[in-house]
This record gives sequence, C-alpha cells and structure tokens, in this order.
Amino acid sequence: MIEIRGLVKRFGDLTAVDRLDLTVPAGEIFGFLGPNGAGKTTTVKLITGLLKPDAGSVRVAGFDVASQTLQAKRALGLIPDEPFVYPKLSGAEYLRFIGELYGVPLSEQKRRIPELLSLFELTDWGGELLESYSHGMRQKIAIAAVLLHEPKVLVLDEPIVGLDPKSARVVKELLRTLARRGTTVFMCTHILEIAEKLCARVGIMISGRLTALGTLDELQAKAKASGSQGLEDVFLSLTGGHEYASLLRHL
Repeated sequence: MIEIRGLVKRFGDLTAVDRLDLTVPAGEIFGFLGPNGAGKTTTVKLITGLLKPDAGSVRVAGFDVASQTLQAKRALGLIPDEPFVYPKLSGAEYLRFIGELYGVPLSEQKRRIPELLSLFELTDWGGELLESYSHGMRQKIAIAAVLLHEPKVLVLDEPIVGLDPKSARVVKELLRTLARRGTTVFMCTHILEIAEKLCARVGIMISGRLTALGTLDELQAKAKASGSQGLEDVFLSLTGGHEYASLLRHL
C-alpha cells in the first residue's frame, strides 16, 4: 500500500531524506522512529504529497503521488502532530466539510458524523466553534475527520500527543481494528512504548537514512540486545543514546 523507491529530499546543503527504500503492505501498523531531525516528518510530507521529492518515487494504494496526486490523496488520511482546523466552523460543520471534500455520501455522513463525535466524547461540543476547543479536542476532531472517509492508508505524526488517557486508548484500539480490516497505518512517534505494543515492524531513521528495519526481535538481534530488552533499549543502542544514560548515572 506504500511503496517508496530511492526517495531523496534536500533543503540546500542538507539531505533530509537520503535514498529511502521502503514497502509497507496492507493491514500493517508500521512504526517510523528516529531522533529529532532524522527526516521523519519530511518523509511523511513526501508520502502525502505536501512536498515534492528531488529524486525517487512514492506510490500509495498503487497510485504515484507525483503523477496521480488526486487518486493517491483520496486513498490517504493524514493526522499531523499539530492538527489544523477551521476555527470558525463548529465540530459538526467541520466533519461535514471534510465529508464533502472526499465525496462521502450525505446519508453516510448523517450516520457516521454522530458516531464519530460520540466515539471521541464530543457530542456535546459538536455545535461549538472549533476555536473554543482545547488542543486535545482539536486532535480528536482531526482524527474523526480522517476516519470519516475511511482511507486505505492512514499516516500519523505523533497521534497520541495531547490526548487524555481514555482517548489515547480509544485511538490505539481503533488503529488495531483498522489494521485488522486491511488499512495500512504508517505512524511516526517518539513514544516507543506505543510503537512496541502496536507495530508489526519498525524502521529507524538517522540523519535521513533508514538505518534499521524489522520486527522487534530482528532489531534486538541487530543491536546485539538480549531478549529481555524492549524497544527503548534497542533504539538507544542503534542511535547512540546510551552515552547519555551513562552520563546521568554519574550526576
């Protein structure tokens, strides 16, 4: 569902994404990890067509993002780390607006919008302007908007940030359910515990390059880690983070 071949993106002298090759099949929850500045968000923008690559290609649901942009974007759903909403629309109006953009039939909108508002405990806020929503509530309405058109590929950049524990649990269960139904989930996160519990495979980006790719067991072997170590230990081993742990022990 996601096919990336030889992807390159440069900003001046900085190569943010350096010859990235990656395939994510249908129904997989894939974790995309890396330290700040590794190129994760740039990769997300390339996958979703928000940036044009300097080289290489991205295909989503079989469509080339560069030459078949509308078809690819219809198959996509993006949840950014900072949700953008129209502040002068109410929550229900915003969902209706998104439904119209993606061609969701009106009868389907009338059924699904109340369901989604209820799922995220926003029913009482559906008639309120989005400018009155908290950050967490805006994050929830953004997630609801993406789910409304039932994308084949869901791309998330820190989807849990700003959510209360109950809503975070709802989102995690939703992702599992969607994956079981065949939706591909591509998730960037710094919360390694979430990646460890949800993701079938993870990739680790360092300085624009995909340094490690595989299941947790495969990455543990690559990092020469013992079977008792979790993803955090593997991540620190592969990215050189253990040096900070050593310093902290001496403070």
